[in-house]
Amino acid sequence: MDQFLAFTVVGLSTAAIYAVIGSGLVLTHTTAGVFNFAHGAAGMLAAFAYWQLAVGWGWPVPAALAVVLLVLAPAFGLFVERVLMRPVQALGEAERLVMTVALLAGCIALARWVWDPDTPRPLSPFLAGERAVRLGPAVVTWHQVITMATALAIAVGLWSLLHRTRAGTEMRACVDDRALAVLTGADPLRAGRLAWVLGIQLAAVGGILIAPTVALDAQQLSLLIVSAYTAAVFGRLRSLPLTFLGAVVVGLLEAYLAGYLPQNDYLPGLRLAAPALLLFLALLAFPHHRLRGRDRTVVRVPLPGRRGSLVLAGCVLALALFLVSVLTEDQVISYGTLFSLGVVALSYVPLAGYAGQVSLCQLSIAGIGAAVWGHLGAHGELWALPVAVLVAAAVGALVALPALRLSGIYLALGTVAFATVLDRWIFTLPAFDVLGVHIALFDQGSVSVTGPDLFGLHLTSPAELLVLAAVCLAVTSVAVAGLRRGRHGRRLIALRDSEAAYATLGGRLLVAKVAVFALSAGIAGLGGALYGMQLQTVTADQFGLVAGLPVFLIAVVGGLGSVGTGLFTGLAYVVPTQLLDGLGPWAQNLSALLIALAGMGFAHSPSGVIARLRTDWAPLGRDRPLLTALLGALAGCWALAALVPDGGPPAVAAALLAAVTLRGRAAARAAAPAGIPPEWWGLRRPWRPEDGEVLSRATAAAG
Repeated sequence: MDQFLAFTVVGLSTAAIYAVIGSGLVLTHTTAGVFNFAHGAAGMLAAFAYWQLAVGWGWPVPAALAVVLLVLAPAFGLFVERVLMRPVQALGEAERLVMTVALLAGCIALARWVWDPDTPRPLSPFLAGERAVRLGPAVVTWHQVITMATALAIAVGLWSLLHRTRAGTEMRACVDDRALAVLTGADPLRAGRLAWVLGIQLAAVGGILIAPTVALDAQQLSLLIVSAYTAAVFGRLRSLPLTFLGAVVVGLLEAYLAGYLPQNDYLPGLRLAAPALLLFLALLAFPHHRLRGRDRTVVRVPLPGRRGSLVLAGCVLALALFLVSVLTEDQVISYGTLFSLGVVALSYVPLAGYAGQVSLCQLSIAGIGAAVWGHLGAHGELWALPVAVLVAAAVGALVALPALRLSGIYLALGTVAFATVLDRWIFTLPAFDVLGVHIALFDQGSVSVTGPDLFGLHLTSPAELLVLAAVCLAVTSVAVAGLRRGRHGRRLIALRDSEAAYATLGGRLLVAKVAVFALSAGIAGLGGALYGMQLQTVTADQFGLVAGLPVFLIAVVGGLGSVGTGLFTGLAYVVPTQLLDGLGPWAQNLSALLIALAGMGFAHSPSGVIARLRTDWAPLGRDRPLLTALLGALAGCWALAALVPDGGPPAVAAALLAAVTLRGRAAARAAAPAGIPPEWWGLRRPWRPEDGEVLSRATAAAG
């Protein structure tokens, strides 16, 4: 009984922290209409800042708390509201979600950059030297007392703010209908600022309270938010009492599992994954009301042509041949993963770009493909590659079954929960047998991966595997483009626009979602197997939730509806990382930070960078003389890089200079009005804003 009471006290103390963090999530969503995936990361930054002030610089604890909670946290909240969220407030739910995911990745990268993750930073509990309080047989530390008292005070204060003050009523009204709230005298901007400031302050309180009980690690502290996600979902993202109840359930569950879970090789990960499993079950079990706030689809999905798809495939293969001909073997190993990661990124196109289903677990599914190929294709058996794809597709179909009930934020939370369960439990399991079938993933370590046997050749060299990955990316890109042009692609676009209308017109939602999830998961599994071949040895950490965030963000920046996203993501992820790694250890996290900043700039180009590049370079593609000159210049640069020692960097620079120069010349020639009748404006040269007025005047004069 004494042990049970001790675990109960620990569970309630942890539950109080989850309640504080979860209430901040509910506050932000209830008042600003945004589910903040970076909420835990904000608390993580607050914990690091508090350690720096109180321990690193020796400030008094009250002064450090005052600076973090009353200065830094409100300033960060104002920055998020004004710079990041306000530009995407009028966009759809998916755009706001992407912004908070980018903020999450950016906060983790920033913390790792500023505070060396290899340096331990212990943080003492509050009043650690004071004598603990005894409640019968249970012992309660003063840190636990402060934690639970803080949670209770916050609960009362938030309820009073939202239901007993004009500011709280104003915040809730601005989410329901901003225009109507303005007519009643409310100020949506002021309400949003207050919501973000209070939400970030609550995250900071939770981060500081939980930091002494766990390792001060950027990723671990940021992902503790999964438990707060569960508490917020218990409250259906709007009820503070139910959120606190959910926090109690999660806290007690974690404490009792830590104390009473049997000790063996298969169950330790279950305790770590329990909040994510509970989140997944809560998403399925609880009724979900319509998410508040308007959601508009503003991004058009382009229709790729056959010629453009083949040109893209040719560019992928040409780039692969260029790399293997000019790079050394070590450089091929470093840059070779761009094509395999491009295949993983391409899996977002049919799922998120066409069907509008947001998934944050694609890299985790790619890990399944890598592990299956590593075990079944240990000697290069080619048949194991389609088996790895099929197993990954089956996992995707499994994820899709609950997806019929979930959408938007709830679906994203479900995929986060699934990825977390894989990270913390499934990927850590040793090999086991189910109905006579031997199942092994990473087997509590690493998996050796080799290349396949193809037409009697065993592909093992980095150059051979790079070309294989490029061929797979080219073929998969053409196939995804063909899907968009076909009947099934049009059905997926209709599914994205309106699930209700799709079902009303006879579409089968379950079949459509299972099919697109399985297809995208199969593509991700193929990419994971190719990625493992390049690395030769893979571990579970390489396929975690946090590791997949940069790939997702670059795919979003490129444009989830564009088939070229695969190649764009591979280049944008691998090339800057390799270049920055050469600057020294201090730049290791700089590439991740730059990727997060690019994701935060998503609001300025919601259709994606690829669509803008296509528009800018289209005149050069239509100008045959200049296009021929460009191909000749590229061939010359290729020869220079292949024949001259260390000629790669100058050749790349010359190729870029030639391309930019010829593109500018083509744009100038296309803009020249001479000889182009008005009816061809917009076809033979780009449409300009003043053309509409010119045509209107000409029509009026003719009439």
